[in-house]
Parts: sequence; C-alpha cells; structure tokens
Amino acid sequence: MNGIIPLYKPRGMTSFHCVSKIRHLLNIRKVGHSGTLDPDVDGVLPICVGSATKVAGYLMHFGKVYQGSVTLGLATDTADLSGNVIKTEAIAKPYSNKQIDKQMKTFEKDRLVQVPPMYSAVRVNGKHLYEYARQGIKVDRPKHIVSVKSFKQIKPSQYDRDKKQQTIYFRIVCGKGTYIRCMSVDLGKKLGVPAVMSNLTRVKSGNFHLDQTVTFGQIKHDLEDHDLSFLAPIEHALPEIPVYNLKSSQWARVKNGAFLYPDEVPNYNKLILKYNHDTKALYGHDVKQKCYRPITMFSIK
Repeated sequence: MNGIIPLYKPRGMTSFHCVSKIRHLLNIRKVGHSGTLDPDVDGVLPICVGSATKVAGYLMHFGKVYQGSVTLGLATDTADLSGNVIKTEAIAKPYSNKQIDKQMKTFEKDRLVQVPPMYSAVRVNGKHLYEYARQGIKVDRPKHIVSVKSFKQIKPSQYDRDKKQQTIYFRIVCGKGTYIRCMSVDLGKKLGVPAVMSNLTRVKSGNFHLDQTVTFGQIKHDLEDHDLSFLAPIEHALPEIPVYNLKSSQWARVKNGAFLYPDEVPNYNKLILKYNHDTKALYGHDVKQKCYRPITMFSIK
C-alpha cells in the first residue's frame, strides 16, 4: 500500500498521534507526516504511506496556506489560547482596518526573520524548547528565516466592547517552518498591544486542499469496503515534475537502477517514471553524465 492520505487533522490531536492512528487503521508501519501541526490547529495534514514516505521531504518544502485569527488585548505564555494569560491590556478604541492592513503588509517578505516560540518542538542542546518552557527555564532561541508571500485580512475585524478586545481574521500564504503564533504576537507588537493567535486552520499544504481531505472515520469506512481511493498517488505530491510512462523495455532497465538517456525520454530536469499505472521512480538529469539517473526508487515490483 503506497500513496498519500490528505488527512483532516482534528483539533486536540498531535501530528504523531495521527500517524499512530493511521498505522493502526492500515496495519502498516511505514507511515509518516509531512509537516507538524500543533494540537490545537486543525486542517490539512498529508500522511505518507509505504514508499510515499520517500517524498515526505519534498512535501515539507512546498508552500502552506492558513486561515485563522489574532486577538488583540491579551498575551499568553504559549502565544495561543491554550496557555496561561500573562498580560491583558484593554483596547479602548479599535484599530481601523487600514491601520491593521498597513502593519500586516510589513510581514510579506521573502526573508522574514523569526524567533521560535518557547512552546515549540525546536531543539536547543538536544532538548525541545517546550521542555525548557515547562521547567520555567529560558534559553537563547535560534533565529530562522521564513518566507511569507501574503498576510491579509479575509473579513473586517470585530471589536468586543465588553472584553475590550479586537479580533483580526486573516489568511496567510507562506513557506515551510513559518510560526503563525509568532506572527500573531508580532502583529500585536507592531500595533502596540499584547496579542495571541486565537484560531488556526491549515487550508492547503503543497498540492492538497482542505476540501480534498478525508477523516479517520471515512478511512475506516473505505477500508471496510476495500476501497483505497483515499490514497492519492505519489506524483500528486510532486505537481511540478512531469510524468513519463515507461515502455516495457525501459522498465526492465529502470527496475535495476539503470540510466536513461535524453534521446529516449522528454527533456526535463526531473521525471516521475510510471509503468502500468504504478509510480516506480523519480529520475533526475545528470548534465555531466548526459543521462537520467535515479534519485528515488519507489517500487521495483
């Protein structure tokens, strides 16, 4: 069983728990995800099964799209609503959408510097940051560079007169490793008030959209009907790489890792090779050797 499950990850589950549950449902060990979602975040979590685990690294590098909200007027130790409130500040007068848009625009950069939140899985000296945070230990956190293509409001913000808080609703298009919690807190700083990420859903990961996802319940039902249509083919994870259908004579060589030559395949930098409707390998063009050689073999059967 090989392919990618565009799983809908519900809130309250870790990404690791999702992988464990899929292993149990499919009765297969070779399962992995392609990008962690925090427990309180729901949405698209591509799960790689069987030989598709070999493309998990490619999936991680594709862009992500999120929708969520930032609430101004309070801060927590986790930068989201799961943590303890550490600061409040009444928003006496709500910010205009024009003021908000102006500050959101400043995040749209190819190279945006972020410092991971203390409650994150980043490792420092062999330990996760969240382990230090739970012990009340502060450590220097490594800065990293992320890419944010778009950070915009999707509807007018709402002001709660009773709580003196304002909630901003956003959509963000970004590269891998972007901490939305950090952006939420930093947006508050730019506006001059404490802030938290109050809601987040991943609506797109690579080539997989929210409306294409399947639930654990759907997977279980399909398995009972011997229906594996919930598995997307491996090439769906690599939309920018052309597919080439091998001839039987070529497959006889490819399954042994043999080279292919420019005069027998289309002229592209990389090619996904299929035989009898089955994805077999990923080949790349070696300019020096003037041939196509295997990058990853998915199946030799």
